[in-house]
Amino acid sequence: VQLQASGGGSVQAGGSLRLSCVLSNTTFSINAIGWYRQAPGKQRDLVATITDHNSNYADSVKGRFTISRESAKNTASLFMSNLKPEDTAVYYCWARVSTTSYWGEGTQVTVSS
Repeated sequence: VQLQASGGGSVQAGGSLRLSCVLSNTTFSINAIGWYRQAPGKQRDLVATITDHNSNYADSVKGRFTISRESAKNTASLFMSNLKPEDTAVYYCWARVSTTSYWGEGTQVTVSS
């Protein structure tokens, strides 16, 4: 199983970015997929996840970030708007297949004031 993330980059405060994640090399369905982030010196925290039934967001991103999913393609996207400097972090794609969690390589998001 491989998770390939794309997107990210640098943007000024108030700007927008989109992250995408593709899960490959599996015939099993994804139970859940989403993103976590880790800022320097801090722990890795949940940003947003989505299942077939619902989506879940960290309080700090509610109303600004939107997660979506294309189940048939095993892909998910995270649209991030009204970005703030405190959103600066390495963002990691995550997926749960059956009972196993998988992580993609991180992608840097930098928001300047």
